[in-house]
Amino acid sequence: MPLVPLLPIFHKFNRQFFDGSLVKNDEPIVSIRWSDGRLKRTAGFYRRFYRISGKKGSEIVLSRPVLANLPESALGSTLCHEMIHAWIDLILKIKEVHGANFHRKMELINSSQAAFKVSIRHNYPLPSRPHKWWAICPICKARFPYHRIVKGVACRSCCNLHHGGSWDSTCLLIFESVLKEV
Repeated sequence: MPLVPLLPIFHKFNRQFFDGSLVKNDEPIVSIRWSDGRLKRTAGFYRRFYRISGKKGSEIVLSRPVLANLPESALGSTLCHEMIHAWIDLILKIKEVHGANFHRKMELINSSQAAFKVSIRHNYPLPSRPHKWWAICPICKARFPYHRIVKGVACRSCCNLHHGGSWDSTCLLIFESVLKEV
C-alpha cells in the first residue's frame, strides 16, 4: 500500500468512533503524521510534548517503514489504536496506557465494524536490522551478535562449565565492531 494521506482517515474515524471529539473548530486537537523513516520497531505512537512557547502539544506518528507495505487494515488498526490514546489523554484527561478505558473503547470499536481489529500489540513484520557488534568469549571464542554493547555480560556456557553456573569476570564477553571485518 502506498502512503496515503492520514487526515481524511483520521476525520472518518473521529466521526465514526469518537463522536467528533478529537476535532475543534474543524482542526484536529492532535497532529497526525507519517514518520520520517526512522521509526522501525513499532507501528506508531502517541505522545504529549511542550512547544518552545511552553504550550502543550500532542501528536500521533505512524511508522512509514512498518506500515508502508501492509494492507490498509494495518493502517486503520494502528491509527485507531493511537487515536484511543489521544482520546483518553485529551478528552477524558486520564493518564493510563492500556487500562480499562482503553480496553472498553477498543472493544466498542472492534464490535462496531469489521474492516480491522484494534489490538494492544501488533505482529506486523518488522524490517530486519543488522547487528553492529560481535560479543566474543575470551575462553571458548564463541561469537554472539549484538545490536549494542552490554556491560557485564558473560558467556553462559563457560560460566556453567568452569564456574559451577556462577557469573565470573574471566568469562566477560569482549565486544568487537562488525565493521572491523569488512
